[in-house]
Amino acid sequence: MSVSYWMDRAIGSKKITKDIVIIGGGLAGLSTAYWLSKEDPTQKIAVVEKHHFGDGATGRNAGFITCGSVEHFNRLVSKHGAKEAQEIWAFSEENLRLWKEHILQGQEQDLLFEHKGSFSLASTDNEFAELKKSASIMHEMKIPVEVLEASAIEKRLGAAKFVGGIKYLGDASIHPLRLLAAIQRKITEQFPNVEFFEHNEVRAIDDEGENKIVKTNKHHFETPVVVMATNGYSPLLHKFFEEKIFPTRGQILMTEKVPRFMEGPCYANFVLDYFRQIPTGEVVIGGFRQLQRDAEVGYSDQTSDVIQEALDQFLHDHVPAVRGKKVTHRWSGIMGFSVDGQPMVGALPTDNQLYFVGAFTAHGLGLAFHSAKTLVDSMFGRPIPRFISAKRFA
Repeated sequence: MSVSYWMDRAIGSKKITKDIVIIGGGLAGLSTAYWLSKEDPTQKIAVVEKHHFGDGATGRNAGFITCGSVEHFNRLVSKHGAKEAQEIWAFSEENLRLWKEHILQGQEQDLLFEHKGSFSLASTDNEFAELKKSASIMHEMKIPVEVLEASAIEKRLGAAKFVGGIKYLGDASIHPLRLLAAIQRKITEQFPNVEFFEHNEVRAIDDEGENKIVKTNKHHFETPVVVMATNGYSPLLHKFFEEKIFPTRGQILMTEKVPRFMEGPCYANFVLDYFRQIPTGEVVIGGFRQLQRDAEVGYSDQTSDVIQEALDQFLHDHVPAVRGKKVTHRWSGIMGFSVDGQPMVGALPTDNQLYFVGAFTAHGLGLAFHSAKTLVDSMFGRPIPRFISAKRFA
């Protein structure tokens, strides 16, 4: 976030004037640009990103588009009550519907999009009992779900040593960076007033009269409205987020291609671990941050031997089809975890010119598009759900 005087290429340059400046070139930032432009195509919008678009969590996740939250549904009900839990689930279902309506539009194959549901698998009887409890509650609420015994998991997923599980029928998966590129193409085609600025790292947001000056290492942007779509990096921009959004590292690996054998993406170990086979045959697995919980909080995007070895061991133990197969990629990324597990949209309570959207708690693909739309609703005075509004922390 710091820039030395010698490196500051914005010194002496002419300010770039915009109606809105969006900080962050990931799914949340480009989604916000899209919905703001849909609201008013005449607005002159700048999207600024410190590296290349999608360099953060957008380009480093596993490609799951899942409903709900980081918890099994029965825990979501215990925490929020039945009504709000159902509302949270419906919010993410609407997110997928909006992706399909506004962005996918016949590009499903190119985006490696599959709408095949996802599975939560239990390796112990206790977790399977909890999953069946979740399924029972979901059935009562008319949420499509299927219960599977161990034999069905082996047959349909090629996954071994699980005692049972459930399938959420509405979930999907995608190539996240291709999705981001599709949003950018859509914006470029429909809204020429949106301008994109890569490799512009924001180092300060200052006041100047009635406007804000967003200072990057290359430019100074003058604007009356700033949107911070920075997810896990939000605390670096403003202290308001320090006790609300926690930067959390997630680690992933990918194997070489093998013949297709999995019906859909999977979660395991109370949603802490996750794996899927993408349409081209590679298997992706991530998780196990519980093994180094303290080390996985912060901004380092290095991989660690402890977690990478655990990912290797999980594949060996549970996914026979990839035993002995080559690992082609190992990576990590920084996610934004909210203090209560739900995303946050709104304006800073001390400054109604600074808006924000983020804290997706490892479910950005399942939440970001609808969350950005919800932010725009709030900016234009329309009511938004309590569970996503940052006013819940007031």
